[in-house]
Amino acid sequence: MDNHTTVNTFVLWGFSSFPDLQRLLFVLIFFSHMTIIAANVSIMVAIKLSHNLHTPMYFFLCGLSFSETCTTMVIIPRMLADLLSETKMISLPECATQMFFYFGLGGNNCFILAAMSYDRYTAIHNPLHYPILMTQKICFQQMMASFVVGILVSLCIVSIVLNLSFCDSKTIQHFFCDITPVVSLACDYTFIHEMVIFVLCAFVLVGSFILIVISYVFIVSVVVKMPSAKGRYKTFSTCSSHLTVVSIHYGVACFVYLRPKNEDSFCEDMLMALTYTMLTPLLNPIVYSLRNKEMQVALRKALGSANRFITQSINERTLNLKRGRKRTEWK
Repeated sequence: MDNHTTVNTFVLWGFSSFPDLQRLLFVLIFFSHMTIIAANVSIMVAIKLSHNLHTPMYFFLCGLSFSETCTTMVIIPRMLADLLSETKMISLPECATQMFFYFGLGGNNCFILAAMSYDRYTAIHNPLHYPILMTQKICFQQMMASFVVGILVSLCIVSIVLNLSFCDSKTIQHFFCDITPVVSLACDYTFIHEMVIFVLCAFVLVGSFILIVISYVFIVSVVVKMPSAKGRYKTFSTCSSHLTVVSIHYGVACFVYLRPKNEDSFCEDMLMALTYTMLTPLLNPIVYSLRNKEMQVALRKALGSANRFITQSINERTLNLKRGRKRTEWK
């Protein structure tokens, strides 16, 4: 260690390999970010305003939309700033903070999806006892448990990173402080560290996915026993949106965090992480709004209420301006 220089600041290399595309990427990512925020906020507002959507499934969907929006807020604003900056410097505490919230919210998203699968199983397997088994209190407890587990796992990962020594190289081959590009710069990163981080990531991804699989095994066992093909189709269609979101969410996340790593994989990981950061938060509102008539009606009502509020505000402002002019002319 005496022959190394300790590093406390890093350079987020990100898309620096494409200097001519920086401004174009900024515009594309900026408008994608605005679309993600608008879409997820619309989902949350629609659920809040529509009493028909005050059910456990939409409670979890609202929580997922909020968590996904927060995840993008942890990554994308910094990415946009770096696209217009020449330095792209980030300190170790800032890097650890970004990593903490990213993995904490990511773990939260995984276990919310698991809670949603349990909700679908309960609704299909015990429809008569569903209101008793999925009360508002139980749903809130499941949501908080998802958040606490995500935060604890993230805290463990960040603690490992902060106890590493970084020397010589300070260039992070990524657009944010993801775990693999950061720990690859450490001087004392060992196989034990690698295995602990792998187990923590596997606990979140594989553990929550196993819970989802168990729920759907029971769902399928109930559905196949239904005498009517129409009934089977109608029952299973209530899970189609959730299955679509789960497939893409876990497919991309497992590709990035559970496959073997090497230096040549950083570029692929960065592209997949960009897909995970930009696509997944936008996917939830699209899937649930396109495949759900109740959500479509609620979104129309929410947009109608927003248009009426804006129109009313403009009319009141115009009326106030006219009254002010009249008072000025009278004086």
